[in-house]
Amino acid sequence: MYNKHFNLEEKPFSIAPDPRFLYMSEKHREALAHLLYGLKSDGGFILLTGEVGTGKTTVFRCLLDQLPEGINLAFVFNPKLSSEELLATVCDELGIEYPATVTSSKLLVDAINRYLLKNHSEGRKTVLVIDEAQNLTTDVLEQVRLLTNLETNQRKLLQIIMIGQPELRDLLSRPELRQLAQRITARYHLGPLSRREIGPYINHRLAVAGHRKKIFSDRVISSIHDLTGGIPRLINVLCDRALLGTYVQGRDQVNQKTLFQAAREVFGDESRASRFSRGGLLTILGIALLAGFAFFLFFFTPRSGLWNLETKQSPLPLTAEIELQTTPSEEPVIPEPSPLLPPVSHAVDSKTPEPVSRIEWPTDLPREMNLTIAFETLFAQWNLPFAQEDSSRPCEKAWEAGLDCLERSGSLGSLSHLNRPAILNLLDQDGVEFFATLIRLDDHSATFRFRHIETTISRDLLEKQWSGNYSLLWRLPDGFQVPIHPDRKGTEVDWLREQLLPLPNEAGESPPPLAPNALTEAVKSFQRKEGLKADGIAGPETIIHLQSYSDQPTPHLRER
Repeated sequence: MYNKHFNLEEKPFSIAPDPRFLYMSEKHREALAHLLYGLKSDGGFILLTGEVGTGKTTVFRCLLDQLPEGINLAFVFNPKLSSEELLATVCDELGIEYPATVTSSKLLVDAINRYLLKNHSEGRKTVLVIDEAQNLTTDVLEQVRLLTNLETNQRKLLQIIMIGQPELRDLLSRPELRQLAQRITARYHLGPLSRREIGPYINHRLAVAGHRKKIFSDRVISSIHDLTGGIPRLINVLCDRALLGTYVQGRDQVNQKTLFQAAREVFGDESRASRFSRGGLLTILGIALLAGFAFFLFFFTPRSGLWNLETKQSPLPLTAEIELQTTPSEEPVIPEPSPLLPPVSHAVDSKTPEPVSRIEWPTDLPREMNLTIAFETLFAQWNLPFAQEDSSRPCEKAWEAGLDCLERSGSLGSLSHLNRPAILNLLDQDGVEFFATLIRLDDHSATFRFRHIETTISRDLLEKQWSGNYSLLWRLPDGFQVPIHPDRKGTEVDWLREQLLPLPNEAGESPPPLAPNALTEAVKSFQRKEGLKADGIAGPETIIHLQSYSDQPTPHLRER
């Protein structure tokens, strides 16, 4: 109803889990990194917990997209089952045959064990995922633990991922389940978005829906945090209703009055008051108690998101939960930037250095300094300067230069297809996250630059130490909004037609001039040829692939 009023292509705050609207906050990236680290180990249990609506499903979907080859997955979405029913469900998911009249747990366990041994002999790994695991009884949890007893000298033959609400942690802390708890090799509790993360979250969803102007002021965003507690699902519901109210009033921006009216409509008076008391009232009391000290702490709050980083000079290092700290008495100093380097496409050496056996980066740097240097290196690939003061606005800095930022989770294959230098979220040997800029990638090795340091490592090593998250820059078509819908009219559609005309189709033939109704099919044909999702809409990935065929100077990971 309000889409046309706000120049939106679609509803930005639907609660459906559309991957196009995925916003990976710092907490989501940390959760994914912990899960991937646990999945690549040889342990038994991985645990992901969080309140309802915090994005556990989002993290799990990202995990599925990054699963290594050679893994068989079984899903249990309804854990309110008896032990026998759970075992039968596992058999059904893995395609294990068993007699329809079987009532013995032993027969089902034996069938599963035979399957696990066969899978192991073929070099494959088996993973069982249990959603809403807080609903499991202690008897069923004990049966699940017994499934992990089958093992070799090197690893367990079954790995189990349990996803659930905070009650799951309480359940696993019971003395009778201590044997299971001791087998958990990776765990993460996903909390709500912080006050600083809500603005980028809202603006990201609006941008995907086609709107770049500011609809929610900083004051309104702060109130959204107080009203929702930072729960993404509640943020979506509240923002959707607030946009509707603003549309009815004929306004372009959501104000406080409209926001609180929307909160009363979706949460109810009592619920709204309780939510505000948890957020706004506690904030007021905290300010009254801490006075000026609260202002001091403000500057040392961990920042969120690669494209939403804020940096403050401080004699103490700013750290995240899993970061290493430098000695407090030593003030971290960022060296003077080195001269700008030419784009990778003009600086690829004919000989690739021999890959090293491990990644050796200065992981003891504070996170914000690490990211600042990574951004400086990334912008240098586009022959653009990047100063320390730009660290709070890297995406705006990109827009000023006619570029845009893209943050995704994927594989080396998908990154190689995009063929642009990127900042990668890496994990060192101790599981500590750090960031480095990938400037070259071939079939066997990857080259990173960290300011003036260059290191080449094997792709196998990179696969083991990469969380799957990356951020890159790409060139925006001049003055156009992306995505471009070929079935519409406008200069951006004319531009899209001009880009496709010189390119051969799937059969390698030059196409005839494109009629309006044929442009969508031409886009789909190009997407299929490039290995993209053939939806006929020119989004960022399609535009990036199109621009790889142009004569514009663009840095690449590898020559086409």
